[in-house]
Amino acid sequence: KKSEQELKDEEMELFTKYYMEWKGGKKSDNISYANIPRFYYRLPAEDEILLQKLREESRAVFLQRKSRELLDNEELQNLWFLLDKHQTSPMIGEEAMINYENFLKVGEKAGSKCKQFFTAKIFAKLLHNDPYGRISIMQFFNYVMRKG
Repeated sequence: KKSEQELKDEEMELFTKYYMEWKGGKKSDNISYANIPRFYYRLPAEDEILLQKLREESRAVFLQRKSRELLDNEELQNLWFLLDKHQTSPMIGEEAMINYENFLKVGEKAGSKCKQFFTAKIFAKLLHNDPYGRISIMQFFNYVMRKG
């Protein structure tokens, strides 16, 4: 008869064997698991000073890159000037409007930072029940200020 410890050791051996077979079998069945990118990285502990510094620096670089993409005051003024210059008549009350053709012209002149806002999708999103197929310059400008 086997002792209690021998039974436990045998049980652990069998468990390890079957677990490794199961684990290995799963990987060979579906190799796409190897292509899934890692998406979670734990935060560095307080004693991991180098990792903390690396995290701070990478965050600062990311924020600098994002801030360079934002429109500054001068670029916003230039955009407003171009939109106002290319407005399409007639006005609706006090509101200046712009059609798609002029919208694209402004997009070409506005600069590289503004390119992302001059798409058909954004024009269509802001298009309401205008009989001439125009959008409000003020609504578009407010959209750029919110999103940019």
